Amino acid sequence: LIIAGGGGGATNIGGAGGAGGMLTGTFEAVDTGSALTATIGGGGAGTSGPQTPGGDGTATTLTGTPIVDQSTVGGGGGCSGGDPGLPGGRPGGSGGGGRYDNPPTAGSGTVGQGNDGGAGGRPQTSPIYAGAGGAGAASSITGGSVTYAGGGGGVSNIDFAPGGSGGGGSGGAYPAPSGGQDGTANLGGGGGGAYPGTSGSGGTGVVILSVPTATYSGTSSGTVTITTSGANTILKFTGDGTYTT
Repeated sequence: LIIAGGGGGATNIGGAGGAGGMLTGTFEAVDTGSALTATIGGGGAGTSGPQTPGGDGTATTLTGTPIVDQSTVGGGGGCSGGDPGLPGGRPGGSGGGGRYDNPPTAGSGTVGQGNDGGAGGRPQTSPIYAGAGGAGAASSITGGSVTYAGGGGGVSNIDFAPGGSGGGGSGGAYPAPSGGQDGTANLGGGGGGAYPGTSGSGGTGVVILSVPTATYSGTSSGTVTITTSGANTILKFTGDGTYTT
């Protein structure tokens, strides 16, 4: 399981950050002695500036033989008033648009990877309601079901919206200047938009490997937590690290 960093939310009619990209897969054989290197993507920054877009999340990668450049793309930062959603990470989960038109819309993320952030908005002639973050996807690679990569929630001038399941931060509770919530760390959630206040930052990514315990080498380094589930050993990289087969 490979999750990229989520995008940060925008301020002032704040569109939310898109979730980091998510990929799953199975490798039938990995050469003995190969080093599988995980590089964990960071979340995009939130902001407190006037009408400022959120930062993009960054990619998470897993490299090694015969695994070559398995990479997810970071979530796009949210956009503020008058702007459409940024394509994710460019690409990834899209950032939500902060729009003056009706209805506000998010840009499009990479198919099969990211989940969009919710749109914010401010009406010219009629109410515009904030958009909820896109729902993430569940994985049971650790032995129990966990949902990852939820988009952040947007905020308009009349309401705010929740983040998507899987770590998406909710939009700031307009009109109280509470700011948007951060995306959850190591789930790749997008940050919530703000109007006013400070928008949420995107959550960091993660790499999780499930290895048959019978062939587990016991050799790893970096920021990794090691557990077991059934007949498998689980390595959860929340920071950069390496597993040598």
